[in-house]
Order: sequence, then C-alpha cells, then structure tokens
Amino acid sequence: MALARTEGAPVLSAAEALRRAQRGKGYWSRVGERLSRDWLTLGVTAVLVLIVLASIFAPLVATHDPMDGSIMGRLKGIGFEDHLLGTDETGRDLFSRLLYGGRLTLLTGVSPVVFALLIGGALGIVAGYLRGAVNTLIMRSMDVLYAFPSILLAIAITGILGAGIANTILALTITFIPPIVRISETITTQVRSNEFVDAARTSGAGPVTIMRYHIINNVLGAVLVYATSLISISIILAAGLSFLGLGVTPPSAEWGLMLNNLRNAIWVDPVIAALPGAMIFVTSMCFNLMSDGLRQAMDVRP
Repeated sequence: MALARTEGAPVLSAAEALRRAQRGKGYWSRVGERLSRDWLTLGVTAVLVLIVLASIFAPLVATHDPMDGSIMGRLKGIGFEDHLLGTDETGRDLFSRLLYGGRLTLLTGVSPVVFALLIGGALGIVAGYLRGAVNTLIMRSMDVLYAFPSILLAIAITGILGAGIANTILALTITFIPPIVRISETITTQVRSNEFVDAARTSGAGPVTIMRYHIINNVLGAVLVYATSLISISIILAAGLSFLGLGVTPPSAEWGLMLNNLRNAIWVDPVIAALPGAMIFVTSMCFNLMSDGLRQAMDVRP
C-alpha cells in the first residue's frame, strides 16, 4: 500500500517509510517500542511480576503459618472457614503453602538458568572466538553432556548427590550449560568474522579485550532470550525432581512436592489436588510466552 504523494516527493512504501522513521532510533529503543505494543507479552509479564511479588512477600500475604496443620481439618474444600483455598493432607492452609512454595519453586527454577548462563555463555564465547584445540575441548565435553536427555541427566545427578535444594540447583545448572554453550559458540563464530572484530584485532586489541568489549555485546541479547525460554523448562524439571523425591525435601513448601503429597487427594477433592500443578503450569507458560515476545521484539531489522 503506497502513501499519499506530496508535491515533488516520491511515493514511499509503508515499509520504507517505517525504516526511515526508525533510522535515527537506537536498537533497544525500537525493541522497547515493539514490546510496548505487544499486549500478550505485557500481560504475561504482569502475571509473573504478581507471582514473584506474592512469593517474596509471602509472610505479609499468607493468612496462616504454612507449617501449622491439624488432622481434624485435613483436605477441607475451598472456602472452608478462613482457609481461602482449603487445606492439604495434614490440614495446613493451602493458600499460604502455595505462596511460600513459590519461593522455592522460583529459586530452583531461575537460579540454575542464571548460573548456566554465566558459565555456559563464557565457555561458548571462549570456544567460538579462540577456536582450534580450545574449541574442540570445550565443545566435545559439552557433547557428552548434551547426549543425555535433560530430565535423565538431572535425575542421575541428584540421584548421586542426594535430595536437597543445593543439589537440585547444581544438577539443573549442569543440565542447562551444554545448550547455552552451543548457542553462544555459534553466535560468537558468526560475530567473529565481522569487520569491526578484524579492525579491533588489527589495532592491537588482545583476545580478552575483544571478547569483553566487542563479542559479549553482540552475543548477550540472543543468549538472554534463549536462557529466558529455559526458565519454564527449569521450573518443570525442578518440580518434577521434587515430585519424585529427589528435589526439595519435606516439610518444605514447594509446588512439585505439594503435588506429590496431594496426588492421593484427587479422589477426595480434585480441585485442591490440582492447585500446585496449576501454579506450575501458569508460571512456566508465562515465562515461555514472555520469552517468545522478547524474541520477536528483538528481531528488529535495520
């Protein structure tokens, strides 16, 4: 569709007019503008912020002590007395335990991705820039770990180390390092061949300086978006390990562990039994949709 012709001016296409209008804007400014028009990404981000804030301020929001139970009040339905979402298998307030459970679920879901991003991103940049024997050593080592399915590798590591929050985070960190290394190594290899890297190398800049000031800036954005997509997988894997008894241990509140404890309650009150699973689903889907929105917004053509 062509724009209206003004006197003495050529007719511009809509795409060309948009490119000219955005020519003076920076990359991140255009990314921000695209995100501001993406209502789905803004909506799921708002839900995530609400979940994170509710988990952080759980002591202020919770109506009961998450560890305080009563056998006489076990498995009560939604709205029973002052229990907003009912009670669990030992009579503990389910609403309060969901709030506190969000803390451990988010911790064991986000922390491994952050650690894997730092370690895997650095290894991938080094492998992609230095190439040669260094690249072979790093990438072949990652291939050994990458050959195992994520869930099996996480189960094997936690099975060896034992259950616990620290071991869960360590196992998932090791699980997510290989894919991040492969992504960062691939992008670094592409960036390495650009002219500005050759110019920096010709001017006398060393490998560390080039990787620090030229490579990282061009690799970080894409790797961050990919790492964001891993958070939803990490939350599901962490909850799965707790469900199997290899993650967070009782009596701590964690959504995967709560789902395991309530699995037999499905015959008594299926709604109560499904609440921890619903929280896992909503949180992981929000992270996944937010990652898709970021990827689309960062796919800006000059």
